[in-house]
Amino acid sequence: MQATETPNPPTASALAAWLRLEQTDGVGLLSAHRLLGALGSPQAVFEAGREQLLALVKPGQADALLRPLDAASADALAARAEAVLAWRESPGNLFLTLDHPDYPPSLREIDAAPLMLYVKGRAELLTRKSLAVVGSRNASVQGRHNAERMAQALSEAGLTIVSGLALGIDAAAHAGGLRGDGSTLAVIGTGADRIYPASNDKLARRIAEEGCIVSEYGLGTPPLRDNFPRRNRVISGLVRGVLVVEAAAKSGSLITARLAVSQGRDVYAMPGSVHAALAKGCHRLIREGAKLVETAADVLEDMHMLAEGMAARPLIDDTFVDRVLDAIGDHPARADTLAVALGQSAAELQGQLLALELAGLLERLPGGMFQRLRV
Repeated sequence: MQATETPNPPTASALAAWLRLEQTDGVGLLSAHRLLGALGSPQAVFEAGREQLLALVKPGQADALLRPLDAASADALAARAEAVLAWRESPGNLFLTLDHPDYPPSLREIDAAPLMLYVKGRAELLTRKSLAVVGSRNASVQGRHNAERMAQALSEAGLTIVSGLALGIDAAAHAGGLRGDGSTLAVIGTGADRIYPASNDKLARRIAEEGCIVSEYGLGTPPLRDNFPRRNRVISGLVRGVLVVEAAAKSGSLITARLAVSQGRDVYAMPGSVHAALAKGCHRLIREGAKLVETAADVLEDMHMLAEGMAARPLIDDTFVDRVLDAIGDHPARADTLAVALGQSAAELQGQLLALELAGLLERLPGGMFQRLRV
């Protein structure tokens, strides 16, 4: 289902006031929140008197808010508002201000929540149970595999997978999320009309169709260095927890994890070899209190979703478990091959294989293969 507007979208003048507040020199997000909390709307902020403003912000900020727009600035603001209105009319696009009823409640609660969100795709994913899966851009082959496998299993159990559309772990997490009912949501550091990096073009377009893309940055915003760390607070703000799959000692993923802690979210980390540089960040998080996880079941159990995830799958008796494990034997097997051997449809078997995976009896491998785990 594509995003749709709720009744009474902002008018051009109301939208222009939001855009103007966002770009007023010296007025950051915390000050903007304070102004909106006291005065109610951007329009009321710009209509307020100096004494009202001085009760809320510093003199320099009040001066900036009271300063009339010159002709060039007014024209530029009007043009930007018209561009947003035109973009919003395209199928699947949604523009949310902080006071919009569809603005994600969990995100609204964080410090410095974005004043506006540009949403492309399935807006309902913004309020679904979700988990961020993040990690290194220069991920190992095993790390990408772990991220994709975990994301798929968690998505199949009903969690929406949230990440940042970067290379490496992010891209693998999105790909895995798209394979399950939970789907995936990408929080990007450019305008919602831009795709970065270009190598993720195909993935981004698929997410826009089957999942959701979200940005707090204005249309046309290029990939500016400072925007990517800032968007991490949005990733953690949308979710119930953050899973770090692979991270070096100074990885940007650690920023997301620490933001999650400050926002009251759970943090999970996958351990690795003590000799691996890309495991050092995860090991540090674990020492600092992150929950060590090895399987999707570990995450679901901690989130009190294990029974829920299993309930969504067909019940499997012990005889069937033995038949599946015997059919796999000691060598990896494809799901479609197993379906033929077991006399089941591929669709039915996928749910049952997930249940066995969550139980720690099978491991999902690249290419739709499954491997038996000896216990």
